[in-house]
Amino acid sequence: MQEIELFRINAIYRDDFCVKGYTFGKGEESVCVMGSMRGNEYQQIYVCSLLVNKLKMLEKEGRITPGKKILIVPCGNPYSVNVKKRFWTIDNTDINRMFPGYDMGETTQRIADGIFQKVKGYKNGIQLASFYMPGDFVSQVRIMKTGLENIEMAKQFGMPFVVLHHPRPFDTATLNYNWQIWETNAFSVYTSSTGAINKKEASKGMRSILNFMAKNGILDYQGDEGYISRVVESTDFKAVRSHKAGFFEPLVSAGDRVEIGQKLACITDPMTAQIKENLCSDIEGVVAFIHNETLCYQNTAVIKLIPDRMFE
Repeated sequence: MQEIELFRINAIYRDDFCVKGYTFGKGEESVCVMGSMRGNEYQQIYVCSLLVNKLKMLEKEGRITPGKKILIVPCGNPYSVNVKKRFWTIDNTDINRMFPGYDMGETTQRIADGIFQKVKGYKNGIQLASFYMPGDFVSQVRIMKTGLENIEMAKQFGMPFVVLHHPRPFDTATLNYNWQIWETNAFSVYTSSTGAINKKEASKGMRSILNFMAKNGILDYQGDEGYISRVVESTDFKAVRSHKAGFFEPLVSAGDRVEIGQKLACITDPMTAQIKENLCSDIEGVVAFIHNETLCYQNTAVIKLIPDRMFE
């Protein structure tokens, strides 16, 4: 294992801003794993730490294929992690909306450029991502539909779902999208949580990435095969919206199967404890996403379901 520096900004009043990575093996730039780029992505950092620890053992045992190089970047935004702020600490911009970056631009553009210059040459790119909405989500691999996506490779992770995401205008400035444009096989891996560490799901995510590497001849690793992935379109998700604001009490979890008429959550009045609304399912399917904060707003997609009819 070798620790490398991807990008640095010298600071006057505090430690320098420094993005570090860990490389394993030598030769072809085979796979890069990018962890947190937002300050609350603790689960993403943790999955990368598990990968670093495991790959260090595998490298010592000589189980990294000769001529293959792996890069793990646990955190691309350590400043925001340090102050527990999701976006860039100065102007609240999102580094993952700044790719491919600009070396003469604003700070987050320069950070994105500095990172992208070091990772754009890898054959495969895996980002441990998080949703823009607070909540828990079923374990999945997402790929953007750019015309360059590789669905069969995405199935090699052995995650329950492979989700095809239709890019929106702001998605064109993400790492995943730009990796694909620069001819990297790009995947976003979601492992249930963001702001809290879920060790069981993190271990599952680590194993899925190791499985992907093994199936592509990068590692000598024998793990569990995982799931036979179901391919779904993000546009087919069924949103369950709140019509009232208040305290949000979930009654199901991400990954649970639900039936028609099943109660999914209730919203109560913070002042009187009276139930203002019960949220029920009008389909059979799987909970793909569920809000996990105490309060919810009116007319918000607090639950997303994957309908069973998609697999008929």
